[in-house]
Amino acid sequence: MTDLLAVLAEPNRRRLLELLRRGEQTVTELASHFEVTRPAISQHLGVLATAGLVEVRKDGRFRRYRLNPDGMASLRVALNAFWTTELEQLVAADPPKRGTTDDH
Repeated sequence: MTDLLAVLAEPNRRRLLELLRRGEQTVTELASHFEVTRPAISQHLGVLATAGLVEVRKDGRFRRYRLNPDGMASLRVALNAFWTTELEQLVAADPPKRGTTDDH
């Protein structure tokens, strides 16, 4: 089983997922948003496809990538596993005032 969080640890892969939220795109279209090479973007897309987060379809000589709804649902489940009662309490707690400590 692929560690989805490890796959997303790479910033370019997260950005690719953000771009694919807009809809299906080719490698060339996606690569135009990055300073890395098109082959590097293809490699990142390959990792995302292996992880089940994106799907690819051939359209003539082009490969078109899109988000895989089932893979994105699995990612949501993986992220939700970290959302514990303790995290909810931390979010709900008032942060300490700037310049104060708990000692006073």
